Amino acid sequence: MVTTQLPLSRPEGPRAVVEPKSASWASEYPFASHWLNVGDEQKPLWLHYLDEGPREAPVVVMLHGNPTWSFYWRKLVSALSPRFRCIVPDHLGCGLSDRPQGWTYRLADHIDNVQRLLAHLKVQRFSLVVHDWGGAIGMGVATERPQDVEKLVITNTAAFRSKDIPLSIASCRIPVFGKLAVLGFNGFAMAATIRAVEKKLTPQARAGLLAPYGNAHDRLATLRFVEDIPMKASHPSWERLSKVEEKLSLLADKPMLLLWGDADFCFTPKFRATWQKHFPKADVHAWTDVGHYVMEDAPERVLPLVEKFL
Repeated sequence: MVTTQLPLSRPEGPRAVVEPKSASWASEYPFASHWLNVGDEQKPLWLHYLDEGPREAPVVVMLHGNPTWSFYWRKLVSALSPRFRCIVPDHLGCGLSDRPQGWTYRLADHIDNVQRLLAHLKVQRFSLVVHDWGGAIGMGVATERPQDVEKLVITNTAAFRSKDIPLSIASCRIPVFGKLAVLGFNGFAMAATIRAVEKKLTPQARAGLLAPYGNAHDRLATLRFVEDIPMKASHPSWERLSKVEEKLSLLADKPMLLLWGDADFCFTPKFRATWQKHFPKADVHAWTDVGHYVMEDAPERVLPLVEKFL
């Protein structure tokens, strides 16, 4: 494991994953950085993560989606870390983690990376906070070890099969157009800074969310996540997602806080309703004036609810 402070660079080479061009966003991310090699000695793959808070405190694992990174959870980490141990990885290809160009970027592999991180940190019991792709990844972890899960905070995500996909996201799956839009023009991450919020992002927040994705090489995971949405049984991740969905019942007795931006263009209230069917005892809070990036639109609502719940 390698530890450093900002400015942040990969431990195996001089090229920085993120070159902070402004202290504005970096000042909102005042956390120590850690890396775990999830590859091997010959081909190391460095997974970046935060580990904030007292070592002996209850553990809260936060999992981001696409196209965000651990920066998305910065306000929750700051709020919880005085009393909780907050573990927040950047999925491989995202944030400050490595961007292997030949890696699979499949759901199962992201799940395995989180499992390896928890094993490395010797984490047994934990609560889980998830958003977007973090839902499928996190519930993949949770359903494999339900006895270790304490509480669940679910925000604008899915961990079940669905045929609903916005046209704008589906178009990014078109081979030539998707590569041009996502890799060439950063269309996915750039569009999200507008479409994923109902309230205009601050310059610092916008800069921080976009910082890791400054060129085509560093945007590969953004494209691969879109391509990995399993819409039919022949898709490579269909079986793994099906397994996650089938095992959600193993978590039925866990306390759940469901926080939803009902103005989300992607994970619409229909997805929230599906979660409520799976977990009818969940404590639900939904807001019509909040979009996909719940932590950006409504931190003043989310933080006290999560703190009280945990």
